[in-house]
Amino acid sequence: MTVLENPRSPRVRAVAKLTKRSARTETGLFLLEGPQAVREALSYRPDAIVELFATPAAWDRHSDLRHAAAQADVRLEYVTEFVLAAMADTVTPQGVVAVARQTPTSVRDIFAASPRLVAICEEVRDPGNLGTIIRAADATGADAVVLTGRTVDLYNPKVVRSTTGSLFHLPVSVGGDLADVVSRAHEAGLQVVAADVKGDDLLAARAEGALARPTAWLFGNEARGLEDEALALADRALRLPIFGRAESLNLATAASVCLYESAFAQRA
Repeated sequence: MTVLENPRSPRVRAVAKLTKRSARTETGLFLLEGPQAVREALSYRPDAIVELFATPAAWDRHSDLRHAAAQADVRLEYVTEFVLAAMADTVTPQGVVAVARQTPTSVRDIFAASPRLVAICEEVRDPGNLGTIIRAADATGADAVVLTGRTVDLYNPKVVRSTTGSLFHLPVSVGGDLADVVSRAHEAGLQVVAADVKGDDLLAARAEGALARPTAWLFGNEARGLEDEALALADRALRLPIFGRAESLNLATAASVCLYESAFAQRA
């Protein structure tokens, strides 16, 4: 059994560079860390995996990954714990790392597929929030997630980890201009609803049946929300009622509730 042992080798350094956006942009690749992310990639997008690395101990523990890699004809390279630590973005990697191709979907293709529920993220800057919104979109059965050019990089390692594999379950587009995205949503027959504290009460919209319509939810920046220009593009704005003493809700939590409200209404 051959094991890659030198954490300073050019190959290891090339993988480690993918924690930086400049390297991801230059190569069109990104980093996958941990058995869960690799498992979902092998199950749903094995063609995207370029390289797969694991420590012998981790590979012994995950027989399902061994089977999935064999089924997908993805070759594994064994590495030491030191090499894996040099490659990974996390302080305590879980023994498995992969390099994958970036495979975003175009905005045109997303709306050409007649979606009924879409999440649009405008200037979402926190990687954990973005990853959680993608995970929530997946959980609610949304058809796609659209990221504008002002939103954090989809392939940031923290975003990828926060999606827990949902990145491979539904189409995600990147770099779109918000006005163009909203225009395409309207052309596809979706209403665009902004989640905003200055909006109308979501419960009233629920009572009138508005959330049963095909909907693109628009979510803004964690600190500032949506700018007036962005709000003006939406058909309406809705806010979640707060019944307790909390000052506000975390963006990803609010987005999850909004997406589930639409999912419930559309399935009623």
